[in-house]
Amino acid sequence: MKVLITGGARSGKSSFAERYAAHLGNSGIYIATAQPFDEEMTERLTLHRERRDESGFAWQTVEEPLEVADYLHRHEPRVGEVVLIDCLTLWLSNWLFRYEQEADMEQRVGERIDELAEAVRRCAGTVLLVTNEVGSGIVPEYKLGRVYRDLAGRMNQRIAEVSGEVFLVTSGIPVELKRLAFRFE
Repeated sequence: MKVLITGGARSGKSSFAERYAAHLGNSGIYIATAQPFDEEMTERLTLHRERRDESGFAWQTVEEPLEVADYLHRHEPRVGEVVLIDCLTLWLSNWLFRYEQEADMEQRVGERIDELAEAVRRCAGTVLLVTNEVGSGIVPEYKLGRVYRDLAGRMNQRIAEVSGEVFLVTSGIPVELKRLAFRFE
């Protein structure tokens, strides 16, 4: 089972993802893509880890800011084990910063998105993926911001394609979108 969980900043999507993982399995691998570049981010990551530790659910944290697709290829989840990737939009920004000076930056990041979608699709276990919904705001003033927004939209659509469930979390309330989706007949 593949599950995409999206929403705005501070919408409750990570908390919901952790609770849903505990509902679906008996242990979890938490793939953290954030990198602690400053004191505030270090504090956020500490609070997230403490929340997981206090949840009573058996989490193993793996810090993997870039090679998430490779991790999924190398580590098939065991029966009852849930993989939670938090967060795809941070993963995307990590790749953008890696390729920022390259002329073919958008193409290279697009290839990473395609690799991730294929790795998620092929993974035999339960995978939950947390991402931000970034396309509802104003058009970013700078080119890199517009590229990021466009690639995030593409990434979210690709992961939604390979996911059996897609939740939108708003104000802490998760709504499963695929059940509500319009279908052409």
